[in-house]
Amino acid sequence: MTLTALVAVSLLASACTDNSGGASGDGDDRTLAVTSTDDGCDVSSTEAPSGTLTFKVENAGSKVTEFYLLDQDGLRIVGEVENIGPGLTRNLVVTAPTGKYVTACKPGMKGTGIRADFQVEDSGKALAVSADDAALVEQASRNYAAYVQDQSAQLLAGTRAFVDAYESGDDDRARALYASTRVHWERIETVAESFGNLDPEMDLREADLEPGQKWTGWHRLEKDLWPPAPYDALRPKQRTTYAEDLLANTEELDSRVQDMTFGVDAIANGSRGLLEEVATGKVTGEEEFWSHTDLWDFQANVDGARVGFEGVRPVLEGNDKELAATLDRRFDELQTLLDQHRRGDGFVSYDELSDAEVKELADAVNALSEPLSRLTAAVVA
Repeated sequence: MTLTALVAVSLLASACTDNSGGASGDGDDRTLAVTSTDDGCDVSSTEAPSGTLTFKVENAGSKVTEFYLLDQDGLRIVGEVENIGPGLTRNLVVTAPTGKYVTACKPGMKGTGIRADFQVEDSGKALAVSADDAALVEQASRNYAAYVQDQSAQLLAGTRAFVDAYESGDDDRARALYASTRVHWERIETVAESFGNLDPEMDLREADLEPGQKWTGWHRLEKDLWPPAPYDALRPKQRTTYAEDLLANTEELDSRVQDMTFGVDAIANGSRGLLEEVATGKVTGEEEFWSHTDLWDFQANVDGARVGFEGVRPVLEGNDKELAATLDRRFDELQTLLDQHRRGDGFVSYDELSDAEVKELADAVNALSEPLSRLTAAVVA
């Protein structure tokens, strides 16, 4: 097995350990058991009372799986846990108001998943946090929304410049803009994922294509800018089609984030989800397969995860000071390692890293993943 494969297995095992200590204990009707198999998704109940819900997701199948709580339209992601290896259990903690939802397991992490309707009934209890935390929660939500909107605006401006260069055939300029523009996407990637098909249309890798699926987005253009041999280059008209599609989707993303609000559970889950993106794509070198700009993405995911954590940190301090201190330390340790691979305004090409350096980064991600997986339960406790 290659080092990259070993790193991926190690990170999956670490990220998928049982995250006990959620807001609800066993026997509580807000704690639901989910058993995911290769062809099934068994949720212990199809309804729950409003409030903080904990889905304890066990993978009893042979494929890596994911679990989602979706809005009733089946598109918007309310919460998710990804990369649950066979035999492992992970928790999804969300604050859910009254309404209709959809649960989904996705064995093999492809397709629309195995879905079922889910109902949250009015518990008669307010979802508000304590009076002491209310101001902290409001500030965290306001700050994170502003951060997302700012990153989206920078992504849109950068994408316009990138598209102009790419369509005009200025490949050197397009290559120079590629990684520096994508960092804004990577910092808010989990927010973009909440909008149904927008994420795969913008960021799907060729290796993840399903039979008959159309390939669009950043990585379609990446391959054209860093072509393998042999390769049939896109013609000018095709370039325009793919580039304008990317720009239109970026404009759609920017319009959607303007009115978004974020609870502390969504912020904390997003922080955890961004580190999972590092573990499953960036540290293995699979994300930027042709450009090898994975370290730009790696840093951006860590940036977004840390912003999310620091936004809810004042709430966490009141609930679990030890966890807050541990996360501070682990983020610093990972950042120190990343800084060693800087070159100018960016980073070295990922294929320049030695096996030992890749493993060192993987170990640091591994060390941060476990405490970060406990963040949501701690801030909604």
